[in-house]
Amino acid sequence: MTTDRGVLRWGVLGTGWIATAFLEGLRAVHGARVTAVGSRSAAAAERFADTWGIPNRHVGVTALAEDPDVDVVYIATPHSAHHAGTLACLAAGKHVLCEKPLAMNARQVTEMIGAARSHGRFLMEAMWTRFAPASRKISDLLAAGAIGELRMLIANFGNAVPYDPASRLWNPELGGGALLDLGVYPIALASHFLGDLTVVGVSGRLDPQGKVDAQSTVLVENRDGVTGLLACSLEAPLPNRVALIGTRGRIEVERWWCPTDFVLYRDGSEPEAYAFPHRANGYEHEAEEVARCIAAGEQESPLMPWAESLRIMRIMDEVRQRLGVVYPYADTP
Repeated sequence: MTTDRGVLRWGVLGTGWIATAFLEGLRAVHGARVTAVGSRSAAAAERFADTWGIPNRHVGVTALAEDPDVDVVYIATPHSAHHAGTLACLAAGKHVLCEKPLAMNARQVTEMIGAARSHGRFLMEAMWTRFAPASRKISDLLAAGAIGELRMLIANFGNAVPYDPASRLWNPELGGGALLDLGVYPIALASHFLGDLTVVGVSGRLDPQGKVDAQSTVLVENRDGVTGLLACSLEAPLPNRVALIGTRGRIEVERWWCPTDFVLYRDGSEPEAYAFPHRANGYEHEAEEVARCIAAGEQESPLMPWAESLRIMRIMDEVRQRLGVVYPYADTP
């Protein structure tokens, strides 16, 4: 589903900062062309399109989904709109790259996967961490036994965000709270390196109105007893580091949600520093994987398969349930 000698035509749903960041990365991808943008506001669509030189401007998801000049849509809306936007685009015959988290709960993710399967279209959660060259190198080192057998993963992601109940970050109807915005990263990382997970324990703090999680700590383990200690916060600037600890060493990563470098510590050896600079800002890697999969006729990426997106969301559902966080519309069938 490409035109003009292999060009993949992208549409973008949403005009916020994440859409801007994605297009900055997309500039570095060979054969990618942005042909359309959609927004709830005509003015926002026009401004965004003028900035990026995008020819087709639409109000709403339906018009964008039905645009014949679009092959694949990048969903860059708030969490609460991922489900409906993805379903509309898949039904119109478009491939979809949807921002993380893929949806608000596992029920929605299941419906999105079913729609991609029934319409024969590609769908992937935009977990950009997974596609960074540094992340792939870490996977290779672990597989080669560079730190022995993995025994523990520690990952945290947190920032101090002023409390504002009018903000998307604190609004339960929009999927507010630390878990969906930041916690998805450490949970996805644990899923990637540890596989199937069991939630052993959850602790956290809710916002002043008791509606969303302001901070969460989650202990998980896999079937071999390898543990993951995961934390996210909208109240405190956490160290924002990852440590993968094995029987003969460890790997430490900073800015790990889309890493460019890390340090390998082997027992009895000098530290080994690795660097993998992005060509752009890191978003180019997930866009390249989308293009590769579509060209190969694959409906899902082996690096971020549907089953894993569902696994990650089921874990987040369990964490929310233990914390007592409910999303009013999404959690009502």
